[in-house]
Amino acid sequence: MRKVLKVMGIIIAVLALAAAIYVAYVFTSYNRIEDGQVLPTGGDPTASEINVLTPYRIVTQNLGFGAYTPDFTFFMDGGKSSWAASKDSVIACIDGAAKDIEALDPDFVLFQEVDFGSTRSYRVDERAQLEAAFPAYASVFAVNYHSAFLMYPFYQPHGASRSGILTLSRAGITGAVRRSLPISTSFSKLLDLDRCYSVSRIPVDNGKELVLYNVHSSAYGGSDEIRTAQMTMLFTDMQEEYENGNYCICGGDFNHDFTGDSTQRLNTDGDHEHGWAQPFPEELLPGCLRRCMDYDDKELIPTCRNCDVPYGPDCEVFVMDGFIVSENVKCEELHNIDAKFTYSDHNPVDMTFSLQ
Repeated sequence: MRKVLKVMGIIIAVLALAAAIYVAYVFTSYNRIEDGQVLPTGGDPTASEINVLTPYRIVTQNLGFGAYTPDFTFFMDGGKSSWAASKDSVIACIDGAAKDIEALDPDFVLFQEVDFGSTRSYRVDERAQLEAAFPAYASVFAVNYHSAFLMYPFYQPHGASRSGILTLSRAGITGAVRRSLPISTSFSKLLDLDRCYSVSRIPVDNGKELVLYNVHSSAYGGSDEIRTAQMTMLFTDMQEEYENGNYCICGGDFNHDFTGDSTQRLNTDGDHEHGWAQPFPEELLPGCLRRCMDYDDKELIPTCRNCDVPYGPDCEVFVMDGFIVSENVKCEELHNIDAKFTYSDHNPVDMTFSLQ
């Protein structure tokens, strides 16, 4: 009996030591990218500048790291899977989404959740795949998620993650920076690593600049305080650019109920309280900024689905994605595209705009 207890004690001690080493590894490997990082621009744009009073088309879509086929459910939403189904599935989802957006013939594209070197997406370089699909565009990429190897869930550890936001422009980008958003300082920061937005500058023929903001704000690691701090920082930045005479467009996944009431309008049954789906904080918007919500569709089309169950009649849906513009930018047309969540848990949002 003593020998058995001794062996059990040794096993417990080894497991405890391994757990301690792993926790130390996760915390010591945690770091944030410095705010204001200058981002390189790549690609081969077809134009050097854009013109006032000319219609241009911009599309935003969160690609869900290439994992979210309609039957995919995610463990952090109450579903099952931590990884995409396969490497081939990842490549097919990114390729399918790219082709759908390419068919819209946009002048600008804002992508979120673009993986590279991640366990969950079989280390597919989705950034390179997308840049190859849009060769006539300038590109800017900002990392907003880089984690140590996460052992949870135990049946399929999420692993190491590398992901970012990709901005594409047919016109030249003369400069770009990465702005680090405020995030949680508690343990939840390990689930919400390094949120940011990118700022890309595009010359306009009147000597001003179009300033494009690509954002993916906090979801799982967020709180009311963090959400407010993130939106306040973004809106203050945009207001300053507008006051300097520039044009501002921000697009992306805001991880808020973008219209403020899409949760109720799109889901008629049950309790739909989600910590990450709080109403958009319209009271924080300066007077020079506005949400684009004049949809040209007869019915409100969702841009995001909850991934606790496969997509279908029982799936909760929301409007989480969209555009915010300064008052010198006119929204000519606006569509939430009903892509049936074929390649992602987010549908694209398509806007035609002009600079006044």
